[in-house]
Amino acid sequence: MDKIIDLAIIGAGPAGMTAAIYAKRAGLDVLMFEGSAPGGKLVKTFELDNWPGESHISGVDLALKMYNHTTDLEIETDFTGVKLIHDGHFKTVETLDGRKILAKAVILATGTVENKMEIPNEDRLTGHGVSFCAVCDGAFYKHKKVVVIGGGNSALEEAVYLTQFADEVTVIIRRDVFRADQVAQDHVLAHPKIKVIRHTVPIEVIGEDHVTAIKLRDLVTKEEYALPTDGIFPYIGAAANTTSVAHLDVLDPNGYLIVNEKMETKVPGLYGAGDVCAKPLRQVVTAVSDGAVATQMSFHFIMSL
Repeated sequence: MDKIIDLAIIGAGPAGMTAAIYAKRAGLDVLMFEGSAPGGKLVKTFELDNWPGESHISGVDLALKMYNHTTDLEIETDFTGVKLIHDGHFKTVETLDGRKILAKAVILATGTVENKMEIPNEDRLTGHGVSFCAVCDGAFYKHKKVVVIGGGNSALEEAVYLTQFADEVTVIIRRDVFRADQVAQDHVLAHPKIKVIRHTVPIEVIGEDHVTAIKLRDLVTKEEYALPTDGIFPYIGAAANTTSVAHLDVLDPNGYLIVNEKMETKVPGLYGAGDVCAKPLRQVVTAVSDGAVATQMSFHFIMSL
């Protein structure tokens, strides 16, 4: 508590790393916090084909390029999660290991966490056949059968990715239609290893030491049955990672951070960037834009203190 830094950035995804790069170039004393691996959702993304300047690049490679940029600028990353952010003339960042750091301004760029299916045995078998990261765990399912839950872009992209390893990929969707972009749908529907089951929801994970099947319910016929599988990959949306600021009255009813066009919250000196914010589009390119704006606005705030 004896040192006051200019800017604390919570989260080292695309938004946080961009914010840190802009902050360092502006001459600010910046510290970036990350409780996991740098890159955020990028490290769980197989491939991007909409990042300007790169026709095809893996999420891991792009994350590494961004992180290397921060290390080239000698930006310090504190690999500790943040428990709470306290308001005041200077903000207090309380880490999960009990430290407290004072900062003149804070940018929250903590992204989202994956929604769970909330069905029996899901938690018990997470890591034993239930996985929320196809890029991380796909190689374990070579010549096996896997199930992907969800009909959005992430679900369909990961289903295609898993075909590199699995002999059979089954996509389970609640409705009759996908929520994903047409290009993603076309890839899935044309792939010989992928089949789609519609109007169906998961109701139980089956297995003792590891997943052996998933119990499903057909929403039309009400039939319940077990589908044998070696792995289950739920991709059913995500929730904002905002517990550190839940006490500050800066969240919308869905738990996302409310910011204006300057990425300001209602708390002076607290900014948001990336997927953690209430916004119409969550993409890498919008996250890096948020990070740049948030740093520019926080710079002016810091200079005014």
